[in-house]
Amino acid sequence: MKNTTLLLLPCLMAGAMIAEEAKVTPLMSKVFAEMPGREGVMIAVEYPPGSSDPIHRHNAHAFVYVLEGSILMQVRGGKQVTLTAGQTFYEGPNDEHIVGRNASSTKPAKFVVFLVKKKALPY
Repeated sequence: MKNTTLLLLPCLMAGAMIAEEAKVTPLMSKVFAEMPGREGVMIAVEYPPGSSDPIHRHNAHAFVYVLEGSILMQVRGGKQVTLTAGQTFYEGPNDEHIVGRNASSTKPAKFVVFLVKKKALPY
C-alpha cells in the first residue's frame, strides 16, 4: 500500500502544478476626453477549474461582475469573499490583489472586469 501511495503522489502533485492559467480577453477600451490621461478598459476573464492568479496590483479602479461559476477574491487587508454569478467586487488602484481564483476544481468561472486607469499604466 505504501508503494502505491508513493507512486501516486508525484502524479497528483504534477497535476496540481499544471493547472491552466486564466484566459484574459480584451473587450474594449475608451479614452475619457473629459478626464485627461484616463481610460476605461473592459476585459473578460475565464478561470479554468482550479486556476488562480499570482499576487498582483491593477493600478486601476477595478469593478468585477461574475457571469458564471464561483470565484474567491481578496485584497490585502480585506476579507476574502466568495462570489457567484451576479455578484460584484471592487479593488482600488492601490490595492494588492492577494487572492484571485476559481473556487471550483471541476467547473470554470467567468467574469467581466471594468477598469478605470491612467492611460500610460498597464493593468
